[in-house]
Amino acid sequence: MPSRNVQVASPLTNTTVNQLSETDFRGIYLKQGYRLVGRYAHSAVKICQWTKESLRNNRVCYKELWYPPVQSHRCMMMTPYLGCNCHCLYCWRLHSGDRPGLRWKEFPLSVEKFDEPSDILDEAIEKRKLLLSGWKGNPKVDRKKFEESLKPTMMTMSLTGEPTLYPRTSELIEEAEKRGMITFLVTNGTMPEALKKLNPLPFQLYISVSAPNKKAYTKIVRPLIKDAWKRLNKTLELLPSIETRKVLRLTMIKGWNMSNHEEYAQLVKKAEPNYVELKAYEWVGESQKRLPKNAMPYMSDIEKFADKLSQLTGYEIKGKYKPSGAVLLA
Repeated sequence: MPSRNVQVASPLTNTTVNQLSETDFRGIYLKQGYRLVGRYAHSAVKICQWTKESLRNNRVCYKELWYPPVQSHRCMMMTPYLGCNCHCLYCWRLHSGDRPGLRWKEFPLSVEKFDEPSDILDEAIEKRKLLLSGWKGNPKVDRKKFEESLKPTMMTMSLTGEPTLYPRTSELIEEAEKRGMITFLVTNGTMPEALKKLNPLPFQLYISVSAPNKKAYTKIVRPLIKDAWKRLNKTLELLPSIETRKVLRLTMIKGWNMSNHEEYAQLVKKAEPNYVELKAYEWVGESQKRLPKNAMPYMSDIEKFADKLSQLTGYEIKGKYKPSGAVLLA
C-alpha cells in the first residue's frame, strides 16, 4: 500500500489524488462499515441500521410497515456507484472536501471499466454475509431470523452516491430479480434519461425532492451540475408514464425547506406518485458538520406540514412512524 500524504491513483477514480493514500481512503470506508465491491471498486455494500435493529430488538424500518413485502432483516443496502453529482447538506455520507486534505474525484468517476452486474451482486451478497456473521453468537438474535438475514430478498440502491450514474442499472435490477430479490431504487432525479431507459423497472422507485424551488434546491442540494433543478423537473414530468410503484421523498429540514407548501403541492401534482413520504432530517454522520442540530424537525412539525400538503394535493395521511420522523401520504 502507498504511504501517507503522497500522490496516488485512487481505486475509485483512476486519477491522482493529493494528500490521500489508498490506505487512508479505503480505511475511511471500512471504519464506517462499508465494504467495497468489484474489481474496479465503484460499488459498495453496508448493513443498514434497521437490519441491525430488526435482528437485535425486533424493531423494523417503516418501509416494512408501509411497503410490503419488505423485510428489514433481509434488505441488502448497496450502491453500484460511489460517486454523486450532488453534495446535499443533509446527507450523512462523506463527500469529497468535507475534511481538510480529503479530496477525490467523486463525479464523474474515472474508472477504467465498470464491473459486470452479476459480479457486483455476487460479491455484495457474500460481503454482506461476512458483515452479518458476527451476529450469529448474539444471544438477543433469533437464530431463524439470523439465518434468513443471510439470504436477502430485497436490494435497496441507496447506500451512497447516485445509482443511476451506473450505466447498467437495468441489468443490475434484472440480476437481483434472478436471485429472488425485489429492488428499490433511490435517486436524486437528475438522470431522467437513465430512468426513461430502465427495463426492467425497479419494484419501487424513490425520487428525492429536497426543496420546493430552484433557489432553495441550489442552496440545499449543492449540485455539481448546472441544470440539476431542470433535470429533476424532467424526471417528475416523466414519472406518470413509469409503470411501477413510485414514491416522492421529501426530506424536511427545519428553517431550510419547510415552507412554500403550494410549490411542493405543484411538484406532487406534476409527478403523480403513488406515495409521498415526508421524513425529518436527522442530525447524524457528516451532516452534523454542515447543519445545526436545531435543523432537525420535531414529529409534530412533520405532521403539521403533512396535513397542509394533504389538503393541497388530495393525498391522504396513511401512516406515521415516530422513530424515523416520517409521515406517509397516499
